[in-house]
Amino acid sequence: MWIQVRTIDGTETQTIDDLSRLTKIESLRDKIHEIFRVSPDRQRLFYRGKQINELVDARDVSIGAWFEAHIQNVTRATKGHKNGKAQAKSGSAYKRTNGSLSQDHSRENTHNLDSAPSTSYSDCMDTDEDIIYHIKYDEYPENGIIEMAANNLRPRARTILKWSELNVGEVVMINYNVETPEERGFWFDAEITSLKEISRTNKEVHAKILLGGPEDTINDCKILFIEEIYKIEKPGAYPLTFADGDFKRKSGPECKHCRADTDKECRFCSCYLCGGKQDAHMQLLCDECNMAYHIYCLNPPLNKIPEDEDWYCPSCKNDSDEVIKAGEKLKQSKKKAKMPSACTESQRDWGKGMACVGRTKECTIVPSNHYGPVPGVPVGATWKFRVQVSEAGVHRPHVGGIHGRSNDGAYSLVLAGGFEDEVDRGDEFTYTGSGGRDLSGNKRIGEHSFDQTLTHMNRALALNCDAPLDDKNGAESKNWRAGKPVRVVRSSKGRRISKYAPEEGNRYDGIYKVVKYWPEIGKCGFLVWRYLLRRDDLEPAPWTSEGIERSKKLGLSLQYPEGYLEAMASKEKKDKVKKQPVKQEPPTEQSNGNQKRSIDEVGIEEPTNTSKTMRMGDGGKGEAFQLTQQQQWLIREDCPNQKLWDEVLASLKEGPNFLKKLEQSFMCVCCQELVYQPVTTECLHNVCKSCLQRSFRAEVFTCPACRHDLGKGYTMVPNKILQTLLDQFFPGYSKGR
Repeated sequence: MWIQVRTIDGTETQTIDDLSRLTKIESLRDKIHEIFRVSPDRQRLFYRGKQINELVDARDVSIGAWFEAHIQNVTRATKGHKNGKAQAKSGSAYKRTNGSLSQDHSRENTHNLDSAPSTSYSDCMDTDEDIIYHIKYDEYPENGIIEMAANNLRPRARTILKWSELNVGEVVMINYNVETPEERGFWFDAEITSLKEISRTNKEVHAKILLGGPEDTINDCKILFIEEIYKIEKPGAYPLTFADGDFKRKSGPECKHCRADTDKECRFCSCYLCGGKQDAHMQLLCDECNMAYHIYCLNPPLNKIPEDEDWYCPSCKNDSDEVIKAGEKLKQSKKKAKMPSACTESQRDWGKGMACVGRTKECTIVPSNHYGPVPGVPVGATWKFRVQVSEAGVHRPHVGGIHGRSNDGAYSLVLAGGFEDEVDRGDEFTYTGSGGRDLSGNKRIGEHSFDQTLTHMNRALALNCDAPLDDKNGAESKNWRAGKPVRVVRSSKGRRISKYAPEEGNRYDGIYKVVKYWPEIGKCGFLVWRYLLRRDDLEPAPWTSEGIERSKKLGLSLQYPEGYLEAMASKEKKDKVKKQPVKQEPPTEQSNGNQKRSIDEVGIEEPTNTSKTMRMGDGGKGEAFQLTQQQQWLIREDCPNQKLWDEVLASLKEGPNFLKKLEQSFMCVCCQELVYQPVTTECLHNVCKSCLQRSFRAEVFTCPACRHDLGKGYTMVPNKILQTLLDQFFPGYSKGR
């Protein structure tokens, strides 16, 4: 009988004769040694995918008869010998194969490879950078077969990490929704930035989402599904088989209403009129509300998909008859026409109830938790009402004296002389905390009826002191300048206790630091918390001669709400007309008072003193805005936006108005906010990278500003120079973006 032996790569095959059924494997190894020059201790013999047992007769291996058999010989690597090219690229991708493992190497290299047996599952290492895999997604069969490079593949994640196994700086795979963080989204690689164990059941994980390149990240993202954090498997992990399960992970976004049930009708993820999920190719998406409609469900129905680029559903489409054209008055609905306000001329009485009026705008230059000055608001800026201070972002609350967070600190406060034992010395003042008063019954101010505690806003202000928190005895800072800054606004209500308060309105007086805080029994007879604050600002105080001179240069004066002066002048005119006697002398041209009365009689309003009272930012002559040398250099380096910078730099002489001009020039056309991670397109427009990505996900590959075709493969590279400049001009504006 005979046996045929060949190497694993099939390059050499030899036939061994003179064998019997009782031949031992040891004898067979000796014959192989004579033919292939491979010692018996380095031989691995396989028959039909099974390794031949070395301790029994050949017939006991259950491989059938030996005669006319084909046996594969794989040479073992000697101890300490490197496996050639198999270890040269330890980071290469692995693929799961079913069949023989073959390598295109020479005979010597083949003998040095410790290969897997034939016809078994194995991980094959790619040694060619140009290998392309053909992938078919389980969840997206409509995509068909997709070509993918080897560096985009890795073993499927299958290990869920416990809380004790998470570490800061570790890269894991998490579920996150970029557009709606409070909902389930897709799976991303993320680097863990912080781990907080608030309680046994309440834990927080914050991570940096890695979207692609080193600069394409989303920072400080709170991960909701911390029980579904997967370990990233490295190349070489054991391959998954059908016995291991399908390892399906929950992904989104899915419809909240029908839970993506194909048998259930849904008006939110399918046709808005019938709810049916059939005929997806016959559905139209509204460009306004993003709802779907079957073309045959519309009234009147459509015969085919419109060729127009934009389509609006009946609810969102504007009727040309209802559009208010230039010069026309607003058409009132029948319901509103019957209301009393439709037939009266009542208007807001300025100066009453202004604490409850809503903001008409909100400061977006800096976030609400911003420490330090607000860009564009100089020391000495004064507003008529507190709501204007809130709109400017200097002090956000309309009524509250302290703005802060009890676990972070205080950002601003208003000194209004609400407590009789407060002392104001200008550059230094003592401040009394909040609380201790009964405000039941919707009272604005109540009498002291209980002790104050170092909680809520009192605790927030104490955290600004550079000293350990002590809620019993208070604390004093050894280096008070190292504390957190507090913006201080003085109100004209404080004139009764302070000569430094403005005569009218609310004035921003700069940055102060908390020197110390302590509890004591106040004049009210109850315990109050007191704070000593000291001024730490480079800009001169507005009550000093330098501050007064600087305010004149900037053209600072009392700022009124839009329409306030006109409304007050009109009201004053009407009051004068009502008080006039029935019979009066004819007006003369020489009399100033009579001349004014004659103007009123013909219905011409007296010009207001707006031109005399220059508001901040109205373009009056003042102190020019100063650029640093670094800012000047960065502006010169930002070549694509040179034309925009030339227009913005022309307003440097207008002082604070320069920042307003800058904000308008670099506003994103999509989100209508200052651009963040700006992408300067080839058509020289600046758009937020996230806004442009959202547009591309909607398969709109044109510039949002001018509709210039950018192409589907457009590379979005953020303008780092412009981002650096905006961070310097508007510090903190990118937080929360």
